[in-house]
Amino acid sequence: MSGATPRPGLRDVPEYVSPQLAVAARLNTNECPFPLPEGFSDDLAASVRALALHRYPDGQTTALREGLAAVSGWTAEGTWVANGSNEVLVQVLQAYAGPGRRAVTFEPTYLLHSRLCWLTHTEVVRLALPEGFRLGEAQVAEAIEAAPDVVFVCSPNNPTGNAQPVGMVRALAEALPQTLVIVDEAYGEFSPGSTALPLLATCPNVAIVRTFSKAFALAGARIGYTLAAPEVVGDLRRVRLPYHVSALTQAAGLTALAHRDDALAILDRIREQRDRIADALAGAPGVTASPSDANFVLFVTPGAPAVWQGLLDRGVLVRDLTALVPDALRVTAGTPEETGLFLQALKEVLAA
Repeated sequence: MSGATPRPGLRDVPEYVSPQLAVAARLNTNECPFPLPEGFSDDLAASVRALALHRYPDGQTTALREGLAAVSGWTAEGTWVANGSNEVLVQVLQAYAGPGRRAVTFEPTYLLHSRLCWLTHTEVVRLALPEGFRLGEAQVAEAIEAAPDVVFVCSPNNPTGNAQPVGMVRALAEALPQTLVIVDEAYGEFSPGSTALPLLATCPNVAIVRTFSKAFALAGARIGYTLAAPEVVGDLRRVRLPYHVSALTQAAGLTALAHRDDALAILDRIREQRDRIADALAGAPGVTASPSDANFVLFVTPGAPAVWQGLLDRGVLVRDLTALVPDALRVTAGTPEETGLFLQALKEVLAA
């Protein structure tokens, strides 16, 4: 039976999958290891009980956009919400990229950037980051020469962990005034001093994309948002689906904003574990760790696939990124107990 025919090449592309295995320490997906306190759950339950779920939600996500504008220092007209930052990126590409248009990425970086370009029929020009993974003048010059319609800058960069210089983002935006420069700040709250937010006032072609999945401990709620010029948000309105953010999701976002102080306190606990990992890796034989401004650490070790398996055999799941960076693994900062399990398991594997 032949069945329906999908678009050419579709079945040659594997699914995007992050393993979700039942292990003692799941440190492969960069989730927040600490939930928001019980008061958040109580407040969210009360909000959900008050919802009129027989009615459509607010299609403009007005209250949530206004709340995000208030905490970010930007305008509500320049704030837009979607189901996770990945949906924001899809909408951006639908509005500014697509067939006959071009995007630039700086590799290694977040795999979804190029994957979403493929989904939207956008040509991708992949430019290599230099040693240290820090965006510099040479990469900016290469991006300008590529004449893109969209440029992705991931800061802090996933999987390498380092924030990118805001000055290089400005250089891109000023040299390519007709290009939308997307700054993916999914991990931005872990490095607030490196945000591109100040550029929005003078660079209307910069769009910052953020998420509730990391700093707000709400990976399960799927909330992402962008801060950009109101004209950019107007274009996203034209491509989004009707009532695309459910009333339940909006309630979760508003409740999380009300508990923002709790979320900020969690950030400090995560940074402590990230730094604990980085310090331990600095003394591990044969291991080189990249400096991180995020909630994870990328490290290079000989025989990385075997090390990954050895960690898994001991109940610790990390991310194998050898396809992006030779001999590289990435570990998320977990709870103190999870971090301890990782460090002990790594010590045993390296000594074996």
